[in-house]
Amino acid sequence: MMERVNRIIRHPLWKGALQQIEALEKDRDFCRHDLDHFLHVARIAYIENLEQSLDLSKETIYAAALLHDIGRGLQYEKGLPHEDASAALAQGILTDCGFCEGEKKVIVDAIAAHRNADVARGYDLAGILYKADKASRNCFVCKAETECNWSREKKNTYIKD
Repeated sequence: MMERVNRIIRHPLWKGALQQIEALEKDRDFCRHDLDHFLHVARIAYIENLEQSLDLSKETIYAAALLHDIGRGLQYEKGLPHEDASAALAQGILTDCGFCEGEKKVIVDAIAAHRNADVARGYDLAGILYKADKASRNCFVCKAETECNWSREKKNTYIKD
């Protein structure tokens, strides 16, 4: 059962932050940080978890994915690193949604590290979140690929295993 994950998507702070991101990215033609992105990351991370036999709970993975970019609005408006803003927002949301201290630490640490390839080695939640976040982008079919600020090396130009 994904009861606590469903609490996240109904949480007023999460909903407000998502609406803020959507408003700020409404004219953006590439890589929006919307519910579709969050769910793509969750599904890819869950598959990675199964393939690597990490035994992370589905609920933990989905919680991390739903929260990993939720601080983007604060990045756009205040210049804060979105991974830090997302980790800070996640703390209260996770508490309100019934996650225990140990679960919160794992999730928040993964969110804070989800952009850092050196920290996210692949054998924990941070690693699969990092990989899923990158793999969720379909640059090879993006109509705005030439406008994207990602370097050619960072773009997903083919389906990866």
